[in-house]
This record gives sequence, C-alpha cells and structure tokens, in this order.
Amino acid sequence: MASKEAQKIANAKNLDLVKIAPQAQPPVCKIMDYGKHMFELSKREKEARKNQKVISVKEIWLKPAIDEHDFNFKVRNAERFLKDGDRVKVSVRFRGRELNYTQTGFDILNKFAEIVQEIGVVDKRPKLEGRNITMMINPK
Repeated sequence: MASKEAQKIANAKNLDLVKIAPQAQPPVCKIMDYGKHMFELSKREKEARKNQKVISVKEIWLKPAIDEHDFNFKVRNAERFLKDGDRVKVSVRFRGRELNYTQTGFDILNKFAEIVQEIGVVDKRPKLEGRNITMMINPK
C-alpha cells in the first residue's frame, strides 16, 4: 500500500503510522497508538529491571595472625553475605616479615572455605597475588 493511503487510514482512526522495519524493501509500517506502545515498552523494561538480581562482591580481609574469635566473626559475616546472594572475596593481607609465612595464609583460607562450604562454593581457589592471598566464594 502506498504510504499516503496508509497515512490517511491512520489519521481517520486517530492513530499513528509507525515504521517497524525501515530498512526492508519496501519499508514495513504499522498503524498503532505510538504513545501507548512506548508506555508499554517502558513498563516491560521496568518490570525486567525489578526482577533482576544484582550480585555484588563483598570483601573480607584477614591477617595471618588472626585470633579465633575474630576469625569466627568474619566467617559469620561471610555466611550472612552468601545467604543474601552476594559473592564473597576473602583476602589475607601480609605486612612486612609476615610474607615469609604464606603457608599460614593458605591454611586460614582453606579453613574458611571448609566452614562455609554448606552455603557457599569456592569459585577461585586461594592464590598468592603480590602481598595478598585471595579466594572467591559463590553462594550455592
């Protein structure tokens, strides 16, 4: 149909003539209420954004000479983060001569992973990166 005829029909119905596929030969048009169409599109996008879960990464810092109570406190925080659906990055920071005792850092992180294994899965095994050993845990 010619575009002028389609435009006359759209005007008679108080609707808009909207190009659906302008690159096609000939261009494809549709008669519709454009304002209503845009409103429905924005409504669908809002609904999709509302249902979307944003996963954030929470970071927990430990030291190689950490006390049992402090360690348990950090574990409880990590469990709370994992239950909320967040990823947890656990790091052991070495300062000065502590860097000579990296094995204690690996032991601490392995113990940490063992305790939270019920609600979390180790995504990235403990790895030494500079003066830190890091490990990532994902919620189950």
